Amino acid sequence: MPEDHATPQPRLPGLPQSLIFLWGLLFIVWLVINSSIELPIAAVGALVSFVLAAIFVRRGDVWRIAVTPAKVFHFVAYTGVFLVELVKANINMLRYVYAPRIDIHPGIVKVKMPLKSPIGRLALANSIALTPGSLVMDLRGDALFVHWLDVKTTDPETATQMIVGPFEKHLGAVFG
Repeated sequence: MPEDHATPQPRLPGLPQSLIFLWGLLFIVWLVINSSIELPIAAVGALVSFVLAAIFVRRGDVWRIAVTPAKVFHFVAYTGVFLVELVKANINMLRYVYAPRIDIHPGIVKVKMPLKSPIGRLALANSIALTPGSLVMDLRGDALFVHWLDVKTTDPETATQMIVGPFEKHLGAVFG
């Protein structure tokens, strides 16, 4: 049966706020990547960011996030926590690389996925994967399977606290 294109689609709540949020996020990423705020570069970035944000927000509910001062605070706090964890993981990797004897115990551990929203799960998996020494291999239900360069424990509760713990509070507050 052919689609009726004349029927207007209902407006979804939170569309303008989500569009502005995602546009701002993409535009900031554009400026950081280009490391320039010259007018032509900023104008192209603003346009490209707006078009991408409009496509993403219109096609799915993933980016429909209500922006509140508390969520902004937790996102900034998450960014700080992520940077601290990133530096700690890099220092740890330096220790492994420059040690005279490599004493690691690689393995795959199962950790609990505390977040329910798709974008929250994506942010948590990327946070884990971007810190050196760990890589998310699979997500099944409420469990993440993480390849850990130096397995400290195989207990899911303890591994969850060690791997997911630093990110969980702030990502949960922002994305749920």
